[in-house]
Amino acid sequence: MRSVRARAAIGATLVVAVALVAAGLAVLSVLRTNLIDQADLQAEVAAREVAGQLALDTAYADLDLDDEEDHPVQVTDEEGRVVFVSKGLRAISGTASTGVSPVPSASAGATPSPGDDGDDGDDDDGGDSARPARGEVSSDDPDFSDGTATVDGKQADYRFAAVEATTPAGLTLTVHAGAPLAAEQEAVNTVRGAMLTGLPLLLAVVAGVTWLVTRRALRPVEGIRREMAAITASEDLARRVPEPDSRDEIAALARTTNETLTVLEASVERQRRFVADASHELRSPIASLRTQLEVAEAHPELLDLPGAVADTVRLQVLAADLLLLARLDAGEKPGAARLDAGALVREEVSQRTGDRIPVTVEVEAAEDASYEVNGSRGQLVRVVGNLLDNAQRHAAHRITVQVAADGGGVRVEVRDDGAGVPEDERERIFERFVRLDDARSRDDGGAGLGLAIARDVATRHGGTLTVRRAPEGGAAFRLWLPHAA
Repeated sequence: MRSVRARAAIGATLVVAVALVAAGLAVLSVLRTNLIDQADLQAEVAAREVAGQLALDTAYADLDLDDEEDHPVQVTDEEGRVVFVSKGLRAISGTASTGVSPVPSASAGATPSPGDDGDDGDDDDGGDSARPARGEVSSDDPDFSDGTATVDGKQADYRFAAVEATTPAGLTLTVHAGAPLAAEQEAVNTVRGAMLTGLPLLLAVVAGVTWLVTRRALRPVEGIRREMAAITASEDLARRVPEPDSRDEIAALARTTNETLTVLEASVERQRRFVADASHELRSPIASLRTQLEVAEAHPELLDLPGAVADTVRLQVLAADLLLLARLDAGEKPGAARLDAGALVREEVSQRTGDRIPVTVEVEAAEDASYEVNGSRGQLVRVVGNLLDNAQRHAAHRITVQVAADGGGVRVEVRDDGAGVPEDERERIFERFVRLDDARSRDDGGAGLGLAIARDVATRHGGTLTVRRAPEGGAAFRLWLPHAA
């Protein structure tokens, strides 16, 4: 009951059941209404035919009644007393009459019972307007009623139509003619029985088809689940879930799952490589510092204090870089301070007193030029400092920092006149622990984290960091940040 297949099958079956029951009731109602309308028409025709004969002063014994068994007739006078019944009619209900035995009389114009004067001058054409005129049949719609009648010893249900007629003698009679409802009841019962028999079978078919279709539709989901369980158990992120050939939501789910696995695999591999490289980078300064301290302990006169301090500083810088990368990987959001990029660059350059090559700062002056950006001051200073450190290592004689407006943001470009970056290496240099100058010593070349940190910080601030060839011949690192909101 908790599975999707079971819930889908039950839901579809209930919906179809409600729809079929409503449709069945509507069909039965329409069928019954149509059949009753037909019975009303038959009863009205029979009643008007008899009423017409009575209006022509036809004697009761001479009335021409067609099919008396199917259309029993009862005639009552103004007092509701029965004055005539068709042959074989023994009992009747639903006509509001006082009995079924007729009052003996020779003709419709005769007085049906003692004391009932039909021609006393009060029932002329100017009498009761609700009654038909002498010798006429009422043109109003007949009154219909349901009842029973016993004809030739057989009781059945009938639909009765009541039509009034006035004899030439001024006697108003009411003719009740019935039409049998047996055919209507049989038709309704037959349709109802067919529906009650077919409904369970149809619902069973709907439930079965829904179950099978849902099972077939969810089969790829089961394949995805099994493969994900296997990946979780084996921890092999190189595996992928099967993608169905369809173009539905399940295929989209499989593709998205594989894309997620690809990103996760890359992230895990990057993390493993990061841990391995960090361990390798940390091992060297720690081993060097330990060696110097052990030598100093055994031979104090051989202590290389500047070297120990340099290793400690290098270890401190590397630890700070690793901590910053860890915070960036954890999704740390930059601050929302409003900063002026031009002032930030000037301040950072002014504090770099020990640089090998002087840095030239160019801030374009233009009307309505805004260099304000949103972000973390410490992280953006770190980006500029890393780019300047990289330029100091590779420049020959000149380093230039240019700040200018660029579209909807601010461009900070650091250029040098060094050897530049080969075109096929312009993306690789932003990877962690990557050095293009492998022959350079680790002390001079750094750990290969500066550019990686710079790009990560730029990306976290909604910007970009790219490299191209500078007009001076070296490398031009271009940092773009969006304008402050």
